[in-house]
Formats: sequence, C-alpha cells, structure tokens
Amino acid sequence: MENSFQQNEKYSPNSASHVGDDSERVRLVISSEPRAAELDDILQPHPHQEATDTTIIWWIRAIFIFILILILFLIFLKWGMPFLFKKVLFPIMQWEATAFGHPVLAAILVGSLALFPVFLIPSGPSMWLAGMIFGYGLGFIIIMVGTTIGMVLPYLIGLLFRDRIHHWLKRWPQKAAMLRLAGEGSWFHQFRVVALFRVSPFPYTIFNYVVVVTNMRFWPYLCGSIAGMVPEAFIYIYSGRLIRTYADVKYGNHHLTAVEIIYDIISFVIAVLTTIAFTVYAKRALKDLERAETQGEEVSASTQSGFELEKLPLERPKQLGVSSFSL
Repeated sequence: MENSFQQNEKYSPNSASHVGDDSERVRLVISSEPRAAELDDILQPHPHQEATDTTIIWWIRAIFIFILILILFLIFLKWGMPFLFKKVLFPIMQWEATAFGHPVLAAILVGSLALFPVFLIPSGPSMWLAGMIFGYGLGFIIIMVGTTIGMVLPYLIGLLFRDRIHHWLKRWPQKAAMLRLAGEGSWFHQFRVVALFRVSPFPYTIFNYVVVVTNMRFWPYLCGSIAGMVPEAFIYIYSGRLIRTYADVKYGNHHLTAVEIIYDIISFVIAVLTTIAFTVYAKRALKDLERAETQGEEVSASTQSGFELEKLPLERPKQLGVSSFSL
C-alpha cells in the first residue's frame, strides 16, 4: 500500500507535466486557428477587388487601343491620305467630269448601290461618289433609291435559299439569337429592330440575306431599312463633300477661308459624334431587347444542342407573291 502511494507520488510530476503539455498544445492549436482564418481572408480575392482589377485592366486596354488607333490615323493622314487623293480619288473625279454626263453617272451609281449588296460588296465608295458629285439633294435621292433596291434584291434571293441560310446560321448561335429578335412582335417592333440593325455595326449586306430565316414580314423590313439608312446616307454624303473639298484645296485652285475651315472642323466633329451616338444607342437598344427576350423565355434543352431558330416552313419559298409581302 505504501509502495503504491510512493509510486503515485513518483509519477505525479510526470502526469502534471503531461497535462501541461496537452494544455499548451491545445492553446497553440486554438491560437493558430484565427491566424489561419485571417490568412484565408487575405489569400482569397474579394469581389470588390476583382471588380476593381477588371476595371483597371479594361481602362488599360482601352487606352492602349486608343493610342494605337491614333498612331495609325496619324500615319494615314501623313502618308496614306495624300497617296489616296493623288493616285485614286483625284483621277476618278477628273475622269467622271469628262467621261460621262450626270444622268449616266447617276444611273451607274444607282446600279452599283443596287448590285453590290447582292454580291456582299460594301457600297460605301459609291455613296461617297454620290456625295462628291451630286451633293446633298440629288445625291441623297440616288443613295436611297440604289440602297432600297439593294436591300430588296438580297431579301428576295434569300427566300429561295432559306433552308441553306438557316443551317448556315447554326454555326453562330449568338448572331442567330440577335436575328430572331427582328422577326418577333408587332409591325412596329419589327420596323424598330430592323432600323436598329441598320444603324448598328452589324454588316447590313449579310443582314439582307439572313433576315429571311425569321418571321420578318416584307413591309416592316423595307420601311425599317429605309429609316435606318437615312442617317448613314447623310454621313456618307457629308464625308464625300468633305473629301472633295480637301481634294480641291490640295490639288486644285480652291482656297478655304477661316470661316470655312472652322465650319468644316466643327461639322466633322459633329458627324463623328453623331455616328458614335447612333452606334452606341443601337447596340444598347438591341442588348436591352435581347435581355428582355431572354428573361421572358424559359431555359430549355437548347443548352445541350445549341441555339436553333424556329422551324422553317418549307413551303414558304414557293409562295413569294403572297406570304412574303404580307403587312
């Protein structure tokens, strides 16, 4: 009995030391947990910090792109524009002044504006020539007549190849989703969406063909296209007149007064700002329409097979005279 008591006294310091070690170990473990949590908070990125970093990166890219565009623009002004005027534009102006009369030139410009979109060729140079040669009055009429024919012909041709265009559009589901907006809603909705597409950076030569895969009716398409082309026509006419004025000053005998220089600079700035404003407005309006359309629809099995347009009526190309031109 006495021996057991002595043994307990002998081992009691060791047991006390073990208890002290355990408590110290628990204290260290507990004290290290807040530090680990603080370390995790430091290492994990905060949403606000991510948004700030994204904004900074966006501004850096925007500034870099702006500087690059500015450098390229200055290079073009220094070397490209004089070469373009001397070797291309000024000879064309001299040729058109001597080779053809104005009625023949007007017919040539209308024909080019009508046929170029059929072959997916941009009509900008013809619009510039219409502005340079005929000015705002007759030049505007030539542009609107030619572009109207150039918007109707691809539409009619596209109806003949509607199924092929539909399958071709499946490769670009996002563009197809945007195009579907044009064929939905009332007459005014279709008119508005087409006008926005004409003002937006979407290639109008391609739009003339691919719009046939939607439920777009002919008259909203035609009226919206004409309305959307009006601001673009005036901008092309103005830029054409400005190019002609510069060519006359550079290679002719025309001299600009201080008032004319100030007017040209102010009008050029207004034209650029107007173009940017129309483009930004059109892109935002189309995004708002797309967002409203997405919110109004339920997510379906299209996430597995990709976006598909509505099923095409195979008999539609055979009935061009009635169903295609309904109001």
